[in-house]
Amino acid sequence: MKRVVFHFDVVSPYAWLAFERLPQVLEGCSVEVEYRPVLLAGLLQRWGNVGPAEIEPKRAWTFRHVHWLAAQHGIVLDTPASHPFNPLSLLRLALACGPNRHVVETIFRHVWVGGAEASDAGRLAALTAQLAPARDPAGAEVKAELRQLTEAAADAGVFGVPACVCEGRLFWGLDALPMLRAALQGDAWFEGPAWDAAGAPRPGVRRR
Repeated sequence: MKRVVFHFDVVSPYAWLAFERLPQVLEGCSVEVEYRPVLLAGLLQRWGNVGPAEIEPKRAWTFRHVHWLAAQHGIVLDTPASHPFNPLSLLRLALACGPNRHVVETIFRHVWVGGAEASDAGRLAALTAQLAPARDPAGAEVKAELRQLTEAAADAGVFGVPACVCEGRLFWGLDALPMLRAALQGDAWFEGPAWDAAGAPRPGVRRR
């Protein structure tokens, strides 16, 4: 059985769509999935990047795109009342509960179904009571673990979410899920030199 690590931040609508699509993509594959919360802002900072919501034309395009994709795939997606928002409390809650599929789905739905404020204190309290975490989401242990997971993901080359890692290969984004399935099913492209050759560094102009 192969293992897929699904890196996510609930602030990302693409991560929500990929989470919902993942069971269908993995259908028939012998695979175990680990759901691993990471802080997207930390990854962006590590790689000197900014989120799509921080560039106004890109923000507008992103939400048009994800709403269209949601309609195509039959997935409910309601933009939260405020976005971007600080996802730390929700990511720590997922980690404190043990981020299995039920926990992660419940937290994603808190954000992306209904269009309410994702970080509203009353809603967060109700969600925490519903999930009954085994550890304190606001405790030093959980906070440190989320930082460590984010740093470890960046060290492994993860630069954004959603990101799936399987057998040392990184598959980034919703549109990479068919590529992940092909790799799991033994697509011959992955058996030869193509993967390494395509990703090899090449000389080119750099802006910084």
